[in-house]
Amino acid sequence: MALSEFEVKRCDMAFETFMKQRRPSIEVRSELDLGWKLENQSIEIFEIRPQWNDASIIRHHSFAKATYVKSQKIWKIYWMRSTLKWEAYEPYALAKTIEEVLEVVNKDDYNCFFG
Repeated sequence: MALSEFEVKRCDMAFETFMKQRRPSIEVRSELDLGWKLENQSIEIFEIRPQWNDASIIRHHSFAKATYVKSQKIWKIYWMRSTLKWEAYEPYALAKTIEEVLEVVNKDDYNCFFG
């Protein structure tokens, strides 16, 4: 089930703050930028970069994902492994709010999101 309009607006506001903190400076954004997308009840955060051998091709590389489980009222946090499979981000695999999810991603205690 998709998020409600209220929950979508809350995500928009939380990501506005997150992007102000984490997004690269304007001078660098043509080479490296951050983005996010919301699909149904999942949010993905990704890098935006030109392909290494053809700058006209822009690639999106997801590195963090959060999925809302409405029945439990929690967010599950995942990180992208080098195998390109999502894995729960232990020991912080669950969060109560989207703000808490973004705090965990921003803090990145285990260097899974930002290296």
